[in-house]
Amino acid sequence: METSDKLIQVVDLKKHYNKGAIKALDGVSVDINKGDVMVIIGPSGSGKSTFLRSLNMLEVPTSGSIIFEGVDITKKRDASGKKLDIDLHRQKMGMVFQHFNLFPHKTILQNMTVAPIKVKGVPQAEAEKKAKELLERVGLADRADAYPIQLSGGQKQRVAIVRALAMEPDVMLFDEPTSALDPEMVGEVLDVMKKLAKTGMTMVVVTHEMGFAKEVGNRVIFMDEGKILEEGSPNDIFNRPQNPRLQDFLSKVLY
Repeated sequence: METSDKLIQVVDLKKHYNKGAIKALDGVSVDINKGDVMVIIGPSGSGKSTFLRSLNMLEVPTSGSIIFEGVDITKKRDASGKKLDIDLHRQKMGMVFQHFNLFPHKTILQNMTVAPIKVKGVPQAEAEKKAKELLERVGLADRADAYPIQLSGGQKQRVAIVRALAMEPDVMLFDEPTSALDPEMVGEVLDVMKKLAKTGMTMVVVTHEMGFAKEVGNRVIFMDEGKILEEGSPNDIFNRPQNPRLQDFLSKVLY
């Protein structure tokens, strides 16, 4: 059987609102390969978050295809005619949002184990062992019995990342994970993401953190008005930008 490095293939993806008057995505095509750290940059309203949320069908595209691990998840049925279970595919995609979406009435350990236990049927003892190991990795082993209200924003976001990892996903999607944080907390979250990238995890990251894009990304995509205007290595994008819109954008965000 032929194996492919392509984990996700996005083909001519469109997302229109108001009967086509607003084109949030306007024909986006890109391959995301296993092990990629793809960083998506661009001005506010350029379609970055819409694109990211489309990858796990939180946003349902108007047209186009998203082929994840060989299955077009935009279709209602798979190739054999069987009804597509989108939740099954979502389990393989970890998602980290701007806001942490932790259950306030559950401890950190309970927040991390609820999905593995209820969705994947992992025994509680096994789920708790894995959760504690993940908390150790991000320096929060001592916070397992705390509640979200007792954590800082940076700590909550670190928990949100390892909570997604507890499901053992094949790809991690980050939607501006540091934009809701106080500036001094941004670094601790980016450090966790850098370590995660070094493990070989496939990551797609929408961010305004240009330093992270330069240092950690192996591919950078620049979007504006629902289109990919330029794609390349961090070196190409930041040091040799070709597109005038990208040049203008970088002149405003790089100091």
